[in-house]
Amino acid sequence: MISDLNQILSTSIKGMKKSAIRELLKLTSDPEIISFAGGLPAPESFPVKELNEVIAKVMRDEPALALQYGSTEGDNLLRTLLVERYRKEGLDISLKNLIITTASQQALDHIAKIFVNRGDKVIVGLPSYLGALGAFNSYGADMVGIPLDEYGMSAEILEEELKKLKAMNQKPKFIYVIPDFQNPSGITMPKERRLEIIDIAKRYDVLIVEDSPYRELRFEGEPVQTMYALDNTEQVITLGTFSKIFAPGFRIGWVIGNEDILDKIVTAKQSSDLCTPPYTQRIAARYLEAGHLDTNINNIIDLYRDKRDGMLNAFREYMPKEVHWTEPDGGLFLFVTLPEHMDSEKLFMEAIKQKVAFVSGTSFYCNGEGKNTMRINFSYSSKEVNIEGSKRLAKVIKDNL
Repeated sequence: MISDLNQILSTSIKGMKKSAIRELLKLTSDPEIISFAGGLPAPESFPVKELNEVIAKVMRDEPALALQYGSTEGDNLLRTLLVERYRKEGLDISLKNLIITTASQQALDHIAKIFVNRGDKVIVGLPSYLGALGAFNSYGADMVGIPLDEYGMSAEILEEELKKLKAMNQKPKFIYVIPDFQNPSGITMPKERRLEIIDIAKRYDVLIVEDSPYRELRFEGEPVQTMYALDNTEQVITLGTFSKIFAPGFRIGWVIGNEDILDKIVTAKQSSDLCTPPYTQRIAARYLEAGHLDTNINNIIDLYRDKRDGMLNAFREYMPKEVHWTEPDGGLFLFVTLPEHMDSEKLFMEAIKQKVAFVSGTSFYCNGEGKNTMRINFSYSSKEVNIEGSKRLAKVIKDNL
């Protein structure tokens, strides 16, 4: 081993941080700990029977295609099926507007890679998805946080910040938003707010990156059009994934956007992994073609709605009155706000002693705020375990008030 590893490390790796959630999952491997920390789909939501049939058919009928290298843009059948699916939602797109990535995390990394130089401004929510913050940080982005209100990213504060940056002759590379059941807050942006943010982005000539991994997991209420559909001028780049509605182990995501932008992502991807595994893509395509996806999504919605309701009822019964939380209409998470004097990072070790875990909200704030907040996942554990975990967490909070 060389004498000084740090001396030869790149600036990029020195700026990277390990995922707080992935590190927490190591601490919560004790089977007695009820963990609300991960953003994990429920294993019982995986369509094992249907997948066994589809995998057997793919290996019988088209093994050479599934086991060979594929194009960087992705499996054409899968792309065609996804385009058709989005066109039904009002997106005016064709194959040239959609490429496959190795889950949406790769898409976030490549978007940062092609747009961000060290010191460039990127607009994110306060709070926002930890994986996106990590990707942007790894390329040296100077992130500007915009607080959320009950309708998502504040349009008023966003415009104020863009005005300030323009006065300093600084232009952000893009605005990153999660409009549906936001991670970590669970908040969904109504149509009016989406249109406000699109209008502001156009006036200041800034791209929008719309991350949409949970959109189809709506438990109640009417779906809101994607920002891509509402804009319809390619000011928006939209990210999707099968990780929360099909199988995270397949690592399949996609990017929808202007073909010139997608061409740059393809270039970045070719120096990364050449192509997303053709094997999992072709299985996903045949699964989607057979009509299994929507059936499974409906099953997941019923499953997660029941789990969410159990947790919310337990929170209402056991949590101290000083504690507040969001009540999402879908997705995987709710967000808890403690009294201002409390520090959820310190509370975490007390919670571990009581065999319950969560993610401190600080991890989701680009500016280090959010010490009195925490993200809670309700999708992974059973309804009964969610209720028991809620009781334990409420006790920890009460004991430390």
